[in-house]
Order: sequence, then C-alpha cells, then structure tokens
Amino acid sequence: MLDLAPGSITTEAQLIERIGLGRTPVREAIQRLAWEGLMEVRPRAGLAIAPLHAGDWLLALDAREGVEMVLARAAARYATPLAIERFQHAAQAMHRAVVASDVAGFLEADKALDEALALAADNRFAARLAAPLQTHSRRFWFRYQRETGLAESAARHVELIQKILAGDEAGAEAEAGRLMALLRSHAQAAVSR
Repeated sequence: MLDLAPGSITTEAQLIERIGLGRTPVREAIQRLAWEGLMEVRPRAGLAIAPLHAGDWLLALDAREGVEMVLARAAARYATPLAIERFQHAAQAMHRAVVASDVAGFLEADKALDEALALAADNRFAARLAAPLQTHSRRFWFRYQRETGLAESAARHVELIQKILAGDEAGAEAEAGRLMALLRSHAQAAVSR
C-alpha cells in the first residue's frame, strides 16, 4: 500500500526496525521482493523501492491476462471445499470493504481471492506466474484508482467468484477476462492523466 514510497531508498536495518522482525526473515523478504521487481538491492547504497509508472501497469496486465483466465477456468473445475470457503470469505470481505470504503480491507480481500484462486486451480506453474503480477497490479491500483474504483472492482471480483463457485468454467474464464478489461481501462486512464 505504498508505505514505502515508490522510488525511495531504504536499508535493511531500517526495515528490520520498522517491521520488528529479525535479520533472516527480512533478508528473505528482500530477496523475494527483488525477484518480483518490487525492490532493487544496491550494494552499499541501500534498497531502492520500485518506482511506479502508469504505463507499466498496462505491461503487467498484458502478462497477467492469459494466466488469470487459465487460473479461473481451472478453479471452476477443481475447487475443493476449502477453496470454496476461501472464495466465500473473500467475497464477504470485499462486500464489507465496499460498504466501509475500506481500501486496505479490499486489498486484503483481493489477495485472499488470489490465494483461493491459486489453491482451487491446482496449477502451481500458473499460480507462480500470476502471484507477482497480481502484487504489481494491486500496487498500481492502489496508487491510481483507490476509492473511485472500489465498488466496480469488487463487483467484477464477486462475479468471478460466483462463476467459479457455480463450476462454470467458460463463465469464469470470461469473467476473468472482463476483470482484466476493467483493470486495463483503469490503467489506460492513468496513462492518459
């Protein structure tokens, strides 16, 4: 949620103090964030937080779209009772977030939905491709969209959940495509600002 400003510099020691964890988990997190392109490790210079350029949102969505459709279709086919429960919780959390205009709550629910999607789809390769792209998308959405897109975004996500829970593979795939199209419209608007 951009607690670390895009383009800013921090250090491992500052992160340890800020988060309150030990050196090992912070280093592991730094490695993962660097691998995902969210942070750049600069030896003896610190850690650079990835900048946000609206045009990059479109690139992330280009990479994400097909993977999301694969995950949605598979989730509709293979959803287990545990995954179904997680989808239901994510939908309820999204509803609560919209009612309360709670952007942070929405982003948490969105992450929970992504995790349920990965679990239900049972395709670790697609899930591993999607995860960093989903994280980048949340970051861009938070920076460029926030409250103005909360209800509309939640509605698209809930439609996707409903198609998955109904076992409608083609419908889930199409709904994932519609969700990506909505995000693309937001990204295009951000680029043209």
